Amino acid sequence: MFAEERQQKIAELVAGSGRVSVTLLAERFRITTETVRRDLAALENAGTVRRVHGGAVAADRFSTTEESVNERAIQRPDQKSRIAEAALALIPRNSAGSVLIDGGTTTEVLADMLSRRAATDPSGDTEPRELVAITHAVPIAGKLSNVPGIALDVLGGRVRGITQVAVGQATVEAAGRLRPDIAFIGTNGIHASFGLSTPDPEEAAVKAAFVHSARRIVVLADSSKLDTETLVQFASLKDLDTLITDSEPGPELAAALEEAGVDVVIA
Repeated sequence: MFAEERQQKIAELVAGSGRVSVTLLAERFRITTETVRRDLAALENAGTVRRVHGGAVAADRFSTTEESVNERAIQRPDQKSRIAEAALALIPRNSAGSVLIDGGTTTEVLADMLSRRAATDPSGDTEPRELVAITHAVPIAGKLSNVPGIALDVLGGRVRGITQVAVGQATVEAAGRLRPDIAFIGTNGIHASFGLSTPDPEEAAVKAAFVHSARRIVVLADSSKLDTETLVQFASLKDLDTLITDSEPGPELAAALEEAGVDVVIA
């Protein structure tokens, strides 16, 4: 295979998955890692990809890149549904308790499933028990409001238009006064050494407060978030209890998750 043809295929892989590793490319094309790095350098010079530690990402993928919640809602719907369904199974039916649901498109799917399940569950108990659902996300609050069996608690603050979640000191302080049984957390990136991250400092502060407040931390992240770093870290891998994703993490991330004692669920 000519170098130009191989580089075109590498560019297509990056466009399709968002990120590729040097090791994966070397194995796929049966070339040395030095040749891969030369290919990536050529593609970076052409403005097609951007090199990062261990591989390359799409040229427009920067640490502060952030798509709106509406843009992200239409991406990877099947994967998000599988992840949300696995998360829903962690919430017992017809039981008291509390869950905190972070903002995000996958967590929004979870809220939608929780709402439908609660609305269709039989109410044969003489003393029905309510599940307390806590969120700072406007779309999630809308899905869980006025649902039988769910008591909704909305955390206030200034709402960021791009993600439709409340942020600010009031939101952080309100989260710090809570101790929910489970927090379902979204993330823009999860990385072996950098942990969980998001592009916006204010959202990072709220997410960090959520992580520190809950008894159990469950992260919902489709595979496009794996091996990704964005601007602001809000948790380390050791802060997590469970990661639910749609494909096996790469070797480095998988080893780091195992070392941190994180239970990985492939949906």
